[in-house]
Amino acid sequence: MTAAADTLLDVNGLSYAYPNGQRALNDVRFSLTRREIVGIVGPSGAGKSTLLLHLNGLLPQRPQRARPSTNGAAIHVAGLSVGGEHLAEVRRLVGFLFQDPDDQLFCPTVREDVAFGPLNLGLSREDVERRITESLAAVHLEGFERRSTLQLSLGERKRVCLAGVLACHPLILALDEPFSNLDPRARRTLIEVLKRFDGSQLIATHDLDIVAELCTRVIVLDEGKIRADGPTEVVLSDRHLMERHGLEVPLRLQQSGSDRARTDS
Repeated sequence: MTAAADTLLDVNGLSYAYPNGQRALNDVRFSLTRREIVGIVGPSGAGKSTLLLHLNGLLPQRPQRARPSTNGAAIHVAGLSVGGEHLAEVRRLVGFLFQDPDDQLFCPTVREDVAFGPLNLGLSREDVERRITESLAAVHLEGFERRSTLQLSLGERKRVCLAGVLACHPLILALDEPFSNLDPRARRTLIEVLKRFDGSQLIATHDLDIVAELCTRVIVLDEGKIRADGPTEVVLSDRHLMERHGLEVPLRLQQSGSDRARTDS
């Protein structure tokens, strides 16, 4: 069993309802350890994005007369509770990548976008410049500093967003559908970037073949509840579980199962 000291994220009893009363999350409980890569899968509307938005306080709190968003849930990142006096540090520790890069990019140039986070951390000009260079190199966008974000491809814009997140030196990446609408080359480039990240990752995606490649563990979320949590191959190979929650066994696991069957015969 992994020591408690290795736990970077602990979610204990997270429930959430939207203002219209629709229940999005119901008593969600899980933890994330150092360097662990966990896929969060489930049908559309399962609550995946809502869950990720809670992990660094991005989901706005309710007005006082409305139901509290976390219903008393305890969410801790590296021992710090999410919200209140720790919110700024938690947002540095948990780097969030939005599904649509246009929700995250707002500066005229790549350099300004990547510099925004480090500048708000109060770093020196020299440290900011070093982080810009390092993070753009990490996502294979060296020399893009002066480029307009409006003139980049979708894959390049997603990588600029990721560079801005990496420039803040997070411990955890929370990625919301990072591979959606990317062409095969852009998907492969992003996969290789994520493989080199030396931290923990939570990846919410419908692309189960990428989950099978990247993740060592999978959480199945449906109707706001965790329906399964375990090793990737065990969970994603369970055909009945997958069908019950609107999913399919990924092609690479279907093929590996067929290969084993031929070998056994």
